[in-house]
This record gives sequence, structure tokens and C-alpha cells, in this order.
Amino acid sequence: MHTVVVGTSGVTASDVLAVARHGARIELSDEAVAALAAAREIVDALAAKPEPVYGVSTGFGALATRHISPELRAQLQRNIVRSHAAGMGPRVEREVVRALMFLRLKTVCSGHTGVRPEVAQTMADVLNAGITPVVHEYGSLGCSGDLAPLSHCALTLMGEGDAEGPDGVVRPAGQLLAEAGIAPVELREKEGLALLNGTDGMLGMLVMALADLETLYKSADVTAALSLEALLGTDKVLAPELHAIRPHPGQGASAANMLAVLKGSELTGHHQDGAPRVQDAYSVRCAPQVAGAGRDTLAHARTVAERELASAVDNPVVLPDGRVESNGNFHGAPVAYVLDFLAIAAADLGSIAERRTDRLLDKNRSHGLPPFLADDAGVDSGLMIAQYTQAALVSEMKRLAVPASADSIPSSAMQEDHVSMGWSAARKLRTTVDNLTRIVAIELYAATRAIELREGLTPAPASQAVIEAVRAAGVQGPGSDRFLAPDLETADAFVRGGHVVTAVESVTGPLA
Repeated sequence: MHTVVVGTSGVTASDVLAVARHGARIELSDEAVAALAAAREIVDALAAKPEPVYGVSTGFGALATRHISPELRAQLQRNIVRSHAAGMGPRVEREVVRALMFLRLKTVCSGHTGVRPEVAQTMADVLNAGITPVVHEYGSLGCSGDLAPLSHCALTLMGEGDAEGPDGVVRPAGQLLAEAGIAPVELREKEGLALLNGTDGMLGMLVMALADLETLYKSADVTAALSLEALLGTDKVLAPELHAIRPHPGQGASAANMLAVLKGSELTGHHQDGAPRVQDAYSVRCAPQVAGAGRDTLAHARTVAERELASAVDNPVVLPDGRVESNGNFHGAPVAYVLDFLAIAAADLGSIAERRTDRLLDKNRSHGLPPFLADDAGVDSGLMIAQYTQAALVSEMKRLAVPASADSIPSSAMQEDHVSMGWSAARKLRTTVDNLTRIVAIELYAATRAIELREGLTPAPASQAVIEAVRAAGVQGPGSDRFLAPDLETADAFVRGGHVVTAVESVTGPLA
């Protein structure tokens, strides 16, 4: 099994995906253990002094004015975890919780938090044992960290609350730790706070969304090309010299992908046949411009994610010179903005894909295809309601594109008076990515059927490879009406698994 070694820096998006989605084991480097021990010595020295230090010997948030005596500090750390584990609503997905815990461990190992090495090791042990704390949908404002979600994770480290075992069954966390031979942690000064104070949930969801969207944008380039082909459109608008004079990188990449898919097609270039078309509709002609802008948004979001992966987010932090200083680095604004930006771009990509599907089904705009791609229109409804489903998904994506990060609700008696709502932005982006996958799947379903209905004209080799792969996966081709939902679910799984891209690249080589 793949092993991820956590040092004081250098965790990558690939590491997050390996742990969150693929169960990679975690080891702490000697460098990380040494940094943890050195920072802990500083915290212990401050804890022994009579002067109050925030997070070490004081209360938290609006209660930071109280100096806590030594005999109450262990109780203070337990209490902050228990009281902050106040989430409600549905459970968050396993992969999100694993990313959340792994990224908190990454910051703990930076040597800037003052957490003891044994606490960090317990975090790694819990992940390696396949124990997943029960974390709920609501509770984070994306500021002072993803407080409630991280608190539920910390609660598991203490042997309290509920968690899911490696068998998928939710049981008391203490029972699961005992079965795995893991001793619950007894938190000391600053450790409770350090386990809660990070942007780890929203960052983990950003990293996973970026991975999913990278594949989806390539898949959308392919389905756009298939729709262009099915509509007998022109590929002249994809010429590199046209995109060179508006040099947005994403636009050029999307156009190049579409051109690669369409190479060798007998269906393109017929736009002057019959009733001549000077230009294809925007949803066909401007596909690279829309998808390309989304690709450039991905590039910006990836830069933000990489910077956040290189960060140590905690408050207060232990600095190399021995100071322990309060700061505002836990504020989720940088991550929240790009999460919202990605939702906007994805909604637009879904919207343009739906317009192409609708055009394929409309006999007045499809240039010779049967109404709704039906076998016997009137007796058969064809893909009429598949487009309804696609439209419903697009409509929800438009609602989800309303930014969460533009909102703020003051909390903690006005001490935390401006928050990012980054967790909320991340949660709605996950729904958006799911919806976009289904939308692309429906366009794939319609476009492959439409191409097969163009008798006497041979599609491009790459297009034919996609058609053959999707049929081999169990998605049926043209014919009379049948129970459509299973076909659409199979198409969704085909897109979700990256098989659209794999099929094309077997002919074209790597897409951009």
C-alpha cells in the first residue's frame, strides 16, 4: 500500500488524494517528530510562567481574558473540544473527513502548533486504522478554522463521540480505538485549540474538487466535440491561429482538445449543405471560450490550494525564534473565494452543455436528426425527459453559484465579527461537481446516439472510440423507448470514472 510521509512541509495535492480516497498509510518523518518536540518545549516553558499566554493559559475567543490556573488547563482543553463538537445535519463523506484530519496533521507536524509528538502519532494511527469520525454538515463558518468539523475529529482522538470503523459501521469512538490498540489522548496546554483551528475541511474539499474538475473539463471538451460532429458543424472555429490572437491558455487548450477529437471526421464541414449556415450557434462555436475560461479558473484555484498546502494555519503559532503569537491566518477567505469561483465556472459549463443537448433534440435546429432522437417520434419520446433532468441539474447549479463567501454572520460575542463561510462554499461545490458530472453524461448520451443516427457518414476515430467504449460499458444506442434511468446512471459512472478521456486518449494521445 502506498505510504505518505509527513514532514514539516511539502504535502501535495496527490498526498491528500492518496490518503482521503485511496487509504494510503501515513508515517511521520524524523524531521517532523523533532520539530514537534522542539515546539512543545517552547509551549511548556510558557505554560510554566505566571504571565497569561493566549491558547496556552487563557480561555478562547471572547473568553480569552480569563487566566486559567495550571490545575484547570487539561479540563480546559477537553472542554473546548467537547463544546465545539456542536455540528448538526447529515454526515459528511468519509473522504472529506479523512482529508480534514490529514491536513490538520500536516499543520501539526509543521512545528508551529506546539502539539506533542504523541498526539500527532495518534492522529496518524487513527487514519491508518480506517477509523473515521462522524462529522456533520453544519457547524463551520470558515473562520477560526473549520471549528465544529475539526472538533468532532478531535473528540475521536480523545476516545469520545461516534466514529465509523473500517467495516463502515458507526460505533462509539472509544470502542474503535480499543479494538485498534490506540490509546486515547489526554490533551495538554494548547493542544485542544491546535486541533481545531484550521482551514483543513475547505482545503480538502478544494483539492478533491480540483482533481474531479480537471477530468470533467476534458470530458466536456470531448462531449462538445461530439455534439459539434452530430450537428454537422464546422471545426474551422477551432483553428489554432484563431485562438492564438486571444491567448487565454484554457481556451487554446479546449480548442486543441476538440480539434484532436474531430480529426478525420466525415461529419464536420457540412454546415453549408441544405439550408446553409454561416455560423454555428454560440453553444457550439463558443465551447472553447466558455470551457477555457473555466480551465483558467481551475489554474488560479490550484495556485491558491498549493499555497494553502504549504501553510501552517493555527492561532496562536510557535515561531522559530520562540515567540508564540496570535494571528489571523485561520481566516478562510482565500480558499472560500476560489471555491465560489469554481462553482460559478462549473455552472456555466453545465449550462452550455445543456444548450447543446437541447439543440440535438430539436428537429428545427438539429439539421436532419429525428425529434428528440426518438426511434418513432410520437410513439416514442426519445430523450425528451433526459433533457428535463439536465435542465433541472443546471437550474440547481445556478442557485449554487451564488457565492457563500459574500456572506458573513458575526459570532463569539462579536469577537469573530467577519467570517468566510468557506466550508459552506466547499459543500455546495461538491454538489455542483456531482451535477456537472451528470450533465456531461447526458450530453454524452445524446451526442453518441445522434452520431449513430447520421447514417452514411463516418465519425472521427476518437469519436468512434468513445461510442464503442460507452456501448461496451452498457449504455445502449438508438432504438425504441426503454427505461432510461439505468442508461443515464451508467453514462454517469462512465464519465465519473474518467473513461471518456481514456477512450479518446487511446486514439489522440494525452489531451491538454
